[in-house]
Amino acid sequence: MFRRFLAAVVIVAVGAALIVALWPQVFGLATSPVVAQVVSLRGLTAAVALVLVAALTLAALISGTVRRFAASLAIALLVFVLVTAAVLSTRGFGSPGFESATDSDITVLSWNTLGDAPGAEVIAQLALDTGAEVVVLPETTRETGLDVATIMSDAGKPMALFTTAYDEVSKARSTTVLISVELGEYTADEDALTTAVLPSVVATPVDGSGPTIVAVHAVAPIPGEMQHWREDLQWLKSACESGDVILAGDFNSTLDHYSGLATAAGATIGACSDAASRTGNAAVGTWPAALPALLGAPIDHVMATDDWRVTGFRVIQSHDGYGSDHRPVLAQLTPAG
Repeated sequence: MFRRFLAAVVIVAVGAALIVALWPQVFGLATSPVVAQVVSLRGLTAAVALVLVAALTLAALISGTVRRFAASLAIALLVFVLVTAAVLSTRGFGSPGFESATDSDITVLSWNTLGDAPGAEVIAQLALDTGAEVVVLPETTRETGLDVATIMSDAGKPMALFTTAYDEVSKARSTTVLISVELGEYTADEDALTTAVLPSVVATPVDGSGPTIVAVHAVAPIPGEMQHWREDLQWLKSACESGDVILAGDFNSTLDHYSGLATAAGATIGACSDAASRTGNAAVGTWPAALPALLGAPIDHVMATDDWRVTGFRVIQSHDGYGSDHRPVLAQLTPAG
């Protein structure tokens, strides 16, 4: 009798945990420790659950002693896998097509370089190949940014450079953004505190006629940084509550973490909408690059206010072997008007 009771308790506990992992927003737990990390990796979690389904099914077939217990857990995990697959499919497993570009489009490239790891030549060549007017580079120093800008200028694409560094000890505490001079003159307060632990850069047009560009680097939701991470998400919300804004970079968060942060209908954070979500790419992982894209966490984003229409987005998977643990993301934004 006690064994049956214990088995029932375990089954109920596992079922409750799976429900929280599926819909943490319902319980207000999406930004809680453990849950925040698990929900970031929906694809990987589903893959692990599928392996457990196979193992439990085999155990149920072999052993009569644990048959009911193993079968019950296998059914619960299988439901979890199927619902997770449905959630991911609604977000999109990848639709990399771009509409024909116009002269008024802005192409945004973002790549967390893991402390300059790919090198200036690789970064610059990718920016040139993609035709990027805005290049957001978390974990990239001013020195590397200057080298990238020089290479791009020599190739006929001059860029303005802005870097914020909270210290010179760790390259992770530098964020660089390059903006094409064709977009007009920009300025940035490079000494301003933005996101709490890792710097973001806010660049604004001098004449006020273009979008504010925010190069994002939120801290990761790791032990000891959870409160700072939540504060970073609130700062991102405030950075996009009004005006013409483009956010891009390493958000260290997925769509599951933004419950309650939208201030406009259809928006993701503040008044900004996620480009990957708008184009059927929001289930494609950008970190870690060592995992297959559909098993990774989609934590690198490009977002924009409704001044812009997303006419293309893709996670670039051709640069997985260039040293960074993140994949670059590319978005094409067309003026909505």
